[in-house]
Amino acid sequence: MIYMYDKEQLEFIKELEIKNALYKSQKKKKRLLLWTIILILILIGSIAYFVFLPNLQLKGEKNITLEYSSSYKEPGYQAYLYGKNITNQVKTKGKINTKRIGSYKIEYTITNGILVNKMVRKIMVVDTKKPNIILKGKEDTYLCPNQKYKEEGFEAKDEYDGILTDKVQIIKKENEIIYTVSDSSKNKVEQKRKLITKDIEKPTITLAGTSPFYLYRGSTYQEPGYQAYDNCEGDITNKVTVSGSVDTSQIGSYAIKYIVKDAAGNQTETQRDIVVRSERNANNSADVKGSIYLTFDDGPGGATKEILDILKEEGVSATFFVTGNGADDLIKREFDEGHTVALHTYTHDYAKVYASIYDYFSDLNKIRDRVERITGHRSNIIRFPGGSSNTVSKHYNLGIMSKLTKDVLNRGYHYFDWNVDSGDAGECAASGSTKCVYENVIKGLSKNKANVVLLHDVKSYTAAALKDIIRYGKEHGYTFLPITEDTKMVTHSVHN
Repeated sequence: MIYMYDKEQLEFIKELEIKNALYKSQKKKKRLLLWTIILILILIGSIAYFVFLPNLQLKGEKNITLEYSSSYKEPGYQAYLYGKNITNQVKTKGKINTKRIGSYKIEYTITNGILVNKMVRKIMVVDTKKPNIILKGKEDTYLCPNQKYKEEGFEAKDEYDGILTDKVQIIKKENEIIYTVSDSSKNKVEQKRKLITKDIEKPTITLAGTSPFYLYRGSTYQEPGYQAYDNCEGDITNKVTVSGSVDTSQIGSYAIKYIVKDAAGNQTETQRDIVVRSERNANNSADVKGSIYLTFDDGPGGATKEILDILKEEGVSATFFVTGNGADDLIKREFDEGHTVALHTYTHDYAKVYASIYDYFSDLNKIRDRVERITGHRSNIIRFPGGSSNTVSKHYNLGIMSKLTKDVLNRGYHYFDWNVDSGDAGECAASGSTKCVYENVIKGLSKNKANVVLLHDVKSYTAAALKDIIRYGKEHGYTFLPITEDTKMVTHSVHN
């Protein structure tokens, strides 16, 4: 259907279109004006923000990597407002634990009214150090022919993770073993042990008895024995060659040589020195009648220092039969102040000492070595635990004292018992009586003999009686002497 408009209608439509176009134009202008105002406000705000916002700057790097356990040192920062330094108004937040691997951050904040400026520094704590593998034994391990390698052990440690031994991986090859381990930060380390099939160790020869070995003229030398051992072949005593001889009819020094060679050609040689001396106690110059030999057993002990002080004050020398107890410096003082440091026992445990001949000399060797280490002097003067007349040894080895009293002489030792008993370890012990000790000693003294007095430097009441004993001896014409190798032995009858 086609509509027809008259002239009046057409003019109305045209006027309407003009108004509509004018409206749109005005609306567009208003929108443009609004955006212009907004942009101006934003520009003004931005300018104001940058003008009134404090300027915050970080010194150093914004991203820092630190090694585990190192120290974090703040690189620094600075803040300004209107050209004025306001760094002291900056607030920081955040902590760094360099003993723990991880990511950390520190926030720096500065404010001016409602305006806030904030910056962040990131710190990474890392572990770049490799763990450590410690091989027990030697890195170059020598094996006997046809010997399989037995792991000698290892330990893996990491500064951060701690012990990593159970994480070690082992690869065994023909001539080497490779150990590897990684820590939690993927740091990996490798250690190698070389395996060399070759016998490079010399055999060992162990001499029974002592060296030097002392004999008296006219006695008989009997080989104390020896044993040879090789790390690859085991017992090779049957391969030992012994040479040398001893003429006990002639005073002098002799040597017995022992040589052994293993299958690989490694050879060991040692010798035993033998000294033939004149008849036992031929020199009795120290066997002085009316002499007093003060002897102290079982020390060093709680009374040793006081006893040494008294002996020094009185100018008297004595003999100390020492044990494995007490302080080294007391033994050293005994020796340095002119006393005889003699051997008693290392353990003073009858069950151990008298279990066998071997056990006795094993104990004696320990106390001999201690004295030599402290004083630099090897002592050959001994006293049996309980004395040579003891019967307690019967409980552990019947007849052992009969053997030992002969054996120690053949090995060059002089043993001393006593002929004056102070009773400080017996009848006086219960009461701890100083008077008891003093009277026992005084009653036992005689001008017709060399008086070997048994005392103990582990008893305080013994120390308390000592000065009176010494003064009694001096007032009655006795001479105080230390035991030496020239002193005639005072011994008991053997009952086991």
